[in-house]
Amino acid sequence: METFFPFTGEVTLVTVTLITYSRSFSIDYKNNCFQKDGKPFQYISGSIHYSRIPREYWKDRLLKMYMTGLNAIQVYVPWNFHETVQGVFNFAGDRDLEYFLNLANQTGLLVILRPGPYICAEWEMGGLPAWLLQKPNIILRSADTEYLKPASEWLAVLLTKMRPWLYQNGGNIISVQVENEYGSYFACDYNYMRHLHTVFRLFLGEDVILFTTDGNTDKEMICGTLEGLYATIDFGTDTNITAAFIRQRRFEPKGPLVNSEFYTGWLDHWGDKHASVETVKVSKMLGEMLFMGASVNMYMFEGGTNFGYWNGKSAISVYFYDYNAPLSEAGDPTDKLLAIRDVIKNFRDIPVGPMPPATPKFAYGFVTLQKVSLLDTLSPQGPVRSQYPLAFEEIKQYYGFMLYRTTLPRDVPEPTPLISPLNGIHDCAYVSVNGVYQGLMERDTALVMNVTGQQGDQLDILVENMGRVNFGSYINDKKGLLGNLILGNDVLTDWSIYPLDIDTAVANGWLQADQSGSAMEAGDGPMIYSGTLKSTGLAWDTFVKLNGWNKGQVWVNEVNLGRYWTQRGPQQTLYVPGPFLSATQPNNITVLELERAPSHRRILFMDRPHSELTMTFNMLLSHEDIELFLNHSGWFVS
Repeated sequence: METFFPFTGEVTLVTVTLITYSRSFSIDYKNNCFQKDGKPFQYISGSIHYSRIPREYWKDRLLKMYMTGLNAIQVYVPWNFHETVQGVFNFAGDRDLEYFLNLANQTGLLVILRPGPYICAEWEMGGLPAWLLQKPNIILRSADTEYLKPASEWLAVLLTKMRPWLYQNGGNIISVQVENEYGSYFACDYNYMRHLHTVFRLFLGEDVILFTTDGNTDKEMICGTLEGLYATIDFGTDTNITAAFIRQRRFEPKGPLVNSEFYTGWLDHWGDKHASVETVKVSKMLGEMLFMGASVNMYMFEGGTNFGYWNGKSAISVYFYDYNAPLSEAGDPTDKLLAIRDVIKNFRDIPVGPMPPATPKFAYGFVTLQKVSLLDTLSPQGPVRSQYPLAFEEIKQYYGFMLYRTTLPRDVPEPTPLISPLNGIHDCAYVSVNGVYQGLMERDTALVMNVTGQQGDQLDILVENMGRVNFGSYINDKKGLLGNLILGNDVLTDWSIYPLDIDTAVANGWLQADQSGSAMEAGDGPMIYSGTLKSTGLAWDTFVKLNGWNKGQVWVNEVNLGRYWTQRGPQQTLYVPGPFLSATQPNNITVLELERAPSHRRILFMDRPHSELTMTFNMLLSHEDIELFLNHSGWFVS
């Protein structure tokens, strides 16, 4: 182009020619590939969830992905992570998506964005906000206006933020997924997908590549694809590559072959064995797909952690994370990562230089806890009164725990069944009479238990929300007591319902142990315990093990690390990132034990996850044995 600049003094006309540079990312249907700035392009990508990694470690994880040889990352955006309360949008701190995108850009990584509004991701309710369930008849992921209106409002906010980050606008987002694996959902509502298509085009423009991802079946591809959205497929190491890409070709006869989720690992369920996918299978299939010219995204590349209450669940089981990914839960390179890097070397030049090392770990030793709180004191606004039980969503208590309290309507001197006749326990209920723990009721598996007592005795039901279903037809997963409880032949009524705000109590320091040493005795049933991890001058990563404890939640300082469930496993330690700790101040440790605390009431901070010590610890019989073993192994014990 020509630009004319006037000069003062003698009138002179100067012509300056500027070279303009146009950025573009598109699909070349003639040559069956992507084009980046007019040249053929193949992406080698890995999935990373910023919501499962502390902000302080985002750069570390991204750099390790870049040094492996990846040229792109794939990113989910969980709607409920950013709009926990309807109409209140949070993009600060660990939710600063634009900061994350900028770090990826600085690192040299392109971005494949998957903004949903539904994402699955083994994440609470598949990323959909629980407040949607206040509408009792809402049909999620459909053209139902009760769903479509808030979903469109969310996308208007998010996509407006994302438009400047599109590659053609100077950013690093090369493509954007519309919805997520919609073909696996029962609704198969093309009007819904057409509406989303219109919304995405409205806010992102006509140039960006919009795509869909679906599983490797005809039904999923039929219901999940739409004209105008490029159809990609996903599959793992147990699949015939040729057959899978032939299926993609039936829906996209021309254009690049794309596996949007190549499974390098798999998700873990409480109560099952640790899931794993063999490195040799991952390497072999990755090489074969890249040789075919396919673009591949590895799911997951960094699994991260389900902090807080963000885990999803299936219809029958609850997830925790890590995913047997090439980068471990703590972000450490694994043999799988090194094998993947060796494959990528055959197809593109990888960055020169060493792989960033694992973050430093430290074994801080034992911390003794004291019993500090009864649960009904953690409902600052007091109880809600209701003749019959109310669900979490009806009281706007979306996560965590709620205490239901009533009295026994008559004497029950003999063991009498307490029944949830319609499977209305969502998800676990811990039952006490006059403060004495009676036992557990659990969704689908334990819907009857016996209690005894006298008329007027206080009956407490602490209900735990263990995460909402994130996949399939049952994502409208309400929590709490969803139906009446029956004691013998009596329907229990006149409930006082306490929404518990344990996280705020922890953050405000209300649950610190009595330092005088006059602690309450441990016992059965739900109870909170607290202690202090003294400062050591270090704030390194560590892992907390709760040997002898049963099930509950752990907080370090103000951060909810997530759930432990030692009786079911396989996970036996919780990852504690160094940024959650103070090197100079005492660190407050809070544990909510739901069933029974051990008599020693000690927890252990180790420098490695439990899985490396499973066989050894299983052979140890007591707390003293563990301490002896650790000292003998040269580990620091406080």
